[in-house]
Amino acid sequence: MVTVFWDAEEIVLVDYLEHGSTITGPYYADLIGKVLAALKEKRRGKLRRGVLFHQDNAPAHTSSVALAAIRNAGFELLHHPPYSPHLAPSDFYVFPKLKEFMKGRKFANDEDAICTANGWLEDQEPQFFYNGLRALEKRWTKCIAIAGDYVEK
Repeated sequence: MVTVFWDAEEIVLVDYLEHGSTITGPYYADLIGKVLAALKEKRRGKLRRGVLFHQDNAPAHTSSVALAAIRNAGFELLHHPPYSPHLAPSDFYVFPKLKEFMKGRKFANDEDAICTANGWLEDQEPQFFYNGLRALEKRWTKCIAIAGDYVEK
């Protein structure tokens, strides 16, 4: 399982979970600390202006320890409606494109698959990530206009 944190310009952090492991609240809270460190390195000026943080509502993401980590990082958490994968940009934008790229390929081992995925993610231009966030804005606007119904595109 891969967790990808990205902004309007590039990948901020990628984390691969070991086979047989589960993302827990404490594990995710640790990732939030790593995201903050990565942002301090990559986006110094932007941290002062504030970070809008969007995530889905998986139990590990909404656990008290994860929410405390988000608050402690100084991120402003955007609300994500329950059962709304159509509003999670990684789910509707990044992962489908990554899956299409990797479809039909044979990998010798996990490291080979991870290297291929990382290469694809790193090869994306800033416009790719910007377009993903614009797509989220359009989906949110449409979701509001249709009173919360499912949004395809």
